[in-house]
Amino acid sequence: MESVSSNTDAGAFSGRKKSPSVLKKVEAGDNKFVAKKILPESYRALPSSPDAEMGVLCSILLSPREVLVLCIEKIDENYFHQPAHSTIYSVLVGLWKELKPIDLITVTQALADQKLLDGVGGPAALAHLIQFIPTAANIEYYLEIVQEKFLLRSMIAVCTSAAAQCYEEQGDVKTLVDTIESNIFKISESRVSNALPEIKEQVLLAIDAIEGMHKNKGALTGLSTGFSFLDQLTDGMHASEMIVIAARPSMGKTALAMNIAEHVAIDLQKSVGIFSLEMSSQQLVQRVLCSRAKVDLKKVRDGFMGSKDMKNLSRAADALSKSKIYIDDTAGLSILELRAKARRLKDRHDLSLIIIDYLQLLRSNSKRAQDNRQIEIAEISAGIKALAKELSIPVIVLAQLNRESEKRSDGKPRISDLRESGSIEQDADLVGLLYRSAYFEKDDALRSEKEGEAELIIAKQRNGPTGEVPLTFLKEYTRFETRDYRPEESA
Repeated sequence: MESVSSNTDAGAFSGRKKSPSVLKKVEAGDNKFVAKKILPESYRALPSSPDAEMGVLCSILLSPREVLVLCIEKIDENYFHQPAHSTIYSVLVGLWKELKPIDLITVTQALADQKLLDGVGGPAALAHLIQFIPTAANIEYYLEIVQEKFLLRSMIAVCTSAAAQCYEEQGDVKTLVDTIESNIFKISESRVSNALPEIKEQVLLAIDAIEGMHKNKGALTGLSTGFSFLDQLTDGMHASEMIVIAARPSMGKTALAMNIAEHVAIDLQKSVGIFSLEMSSQQLVQRVLCSRAKVDLKKVRDGFMGSKDMKNLSRAADALSKSKIYIDDTAGLSILELRAKARRLKDRHDLSLIIIDYLQLLRSNSKRAQDNRQIEIAEISAGIKALAKELSIPVIVLAQLNRESEKRSDGKPRISDLRESGSIEQDADLVGLLYRSAYFEKDDALRSEKEGEAELIIAKQRNGPTGEVPLTFLKEYTRFETRDYRPEESA
């Protein structure tokens, strides 16, 4: 679990009194009872289980190699409420990292060498500790208790700090809400501390990943988009990636994103969160249904559908209704509001992918960005990248290109056409520029010949090559397919 100390008041753990200014505000008039509710750590003991902590430490001493590996995956020294227990655990982990034997004698000596022995109660306390339980069989139960008590203390710390900041009435309220929600989300993630890992650990993880790729030659390491050529070029969509799909209006950005969402949710049976700032959820659902069923959306709206269309729509509806797609069509979202909603969706539904349609419709809460659109877009872009990293899932964000591409004879877009800010290009791990040449063709015959041809130009890929992905755009279905697709006649 990541530490929340950087955004919480240290006094929440130490029991120190709050600053006079906070207490003065809280305890004004007859409100002392409010202070007791808001600052519980000042008046009552924090949740802890000394017995469970001793059970963990005794289990390690009884069966160090097996138990310590389990413990390191679940807790660190900060999970222990008793300072002596935290110290002993740190020394045990240190011995394990140095591949030294772990028993009562080595632990006692290590504590003595670091001048920590007296602080944990001396040799007598260690002798008592190793006799606390007869077996390490219940270690997972002890760990669960220690984790739960730590989470409760962490929640108290976050909430106490939040209440204190609310009474101080300083700074932007929406920013404060986002900070508080972010800290609570970190607690719910239950991750072990955010201490920087040693390079040795990173090398071992990298070797494991490389060996896995070697064993699974040709297999995607990321989440499939459903487009084979795109997957070959990118090796799929990867955790923490910010993927930008940009184009001029009417190129099919939303259609392409919905095709990817449909594939991930229906074919791969993963959860997808969609934030649609332009279209309503009902419009998106109708698009996805017609796209998957390969039924002309105009025919659906006019009511002129054949029997085959109805059968195809029925099959598509059945598949879509069983999928895990979650659509938020709130208009005018700020980046802080979007991040808060995304965290809740990830926590509740274990999202594998987020899609945002589209970036320039988001707002920034920053006062600094109120009169500067470039600063606002930069803050929004940075917020989306931070969201992808925080949730450790790929985030696809759609973006508008400026008019520069329309001034070129072929209309082909460039990465420099990203509208209003170069920060989007900097933050993105992958930038795909959607292009349909027929849209810009002036000759009627050539336009007809090129109708349906599309390309996704991979103009930037942080961890791979750039290139062009050939696609076919089926306008009547608002659907993209691989270039060799030939649509069937509808009945």
